[in-house]
Amino acid sequence: MIVPSDNERARSFTVTETHRKAAWWAGGFVAATLLAALVFLFTPYATPGARLLLADNARLRGEMRGIEVRFSALSDTISGIMKRDQEIRALAGISEDSLLRGTMAASPATAYAEQRSDDARRITAFLPSAPKSKPFLNRLSFGGSGPDIDELTRRASELSQSFRAVSDTLNRNLERVANTPSIMPTTGWLSSHFSLSRMHPILHDKRPHEGIDVSAPMGAPIIAPASGTVRNIGFEPGYGNSFEIDHGNGIVTRFAHCSRIMVRAGQPVSRSQLIATVGNTGLSVGPHLHYEVHVNGKPVDPLRYVLPEKRAD
Repeated sequence: MIVPSDNERARSFTVTETHRKAAWWAGGFVAATLLAALVFLFTPYATPGARLLLADNARLRGEMRGIEVRFSALSDTISGIMKRDQEIRALAGISEDSLLRGTMAASPATAYAEQRSDDARRITAFLPSAPKSKPFLNRLSFGGSGPDIDELTRRASELSQSFRAVSDTLNRNLERVANTPSIMPTTGWLSSHFSLSRMHPILHDKRPHEGIDVSAPMGAPIIAPASGTVRNIGFEPGYGNSFEIDHGNGIVTRFAHCSRIMVRAGQPVSRSQLIATVGNTGLSVGPHLHYEVHVNGKPVDPLRYVLPEKRAD
């Protein structure tokens, strides 16, 4: 009932249950509309840029989880390579130095644990950031963080340097092996050994025999016992047609009594290459090869530089 303040007639209204429910629904609708308007106008979730950023963040979270798995696999791979690097360095005869000592000091698992907190900061830094007025949009939650990119790069770089050092050492060793005499220059019968005092078969006096004699048929091939460079080709009264091969590392081989020399001075030769033929020139009682090995200017027993299965005993 409504009673005016003046003398007008009072009025009455009847509100039924239906009217009351309708009023509640209308009020709720108005309140929801106002709330939606407030959310749309005053929160960042309703702006197109914010929606795109939220979608990008969700996508990046999925990508980062995949990157974490790949980083973990890469870390395991580098750890395996580090173990193989140690084995190869041992085979190459290279002692472990400071090149990889810092990397190998800690296990991959320890290094991984130490880097986790810093990795999260580094990885998050790559993600697009939200405006300063909407800081909560930039809070990305990851289930974990992978190894540090800089750490993996550093370890890979150190392994690359180590493999280069190993490769250079192996190449030098292979070159040294290729240049070290290891086979008999010709096939025949070992008729005279290396000796500091031997009775000369023609001069009949004792003198050093600075090499070995290998008796073989006239014209039998003489091959290079290792790679090297030919030098000092000529005829010497005692040695006849002779020449030398400089193998480097202080090793020189000498060939005497040849019937024919098939190389020239300064010519590079390789192991097993035909270099001359057996002859009987100089002071010789029959066709044979006189073969010497000098190390740093001193004659040594050539049989020390012949593999056992290659000897002509």
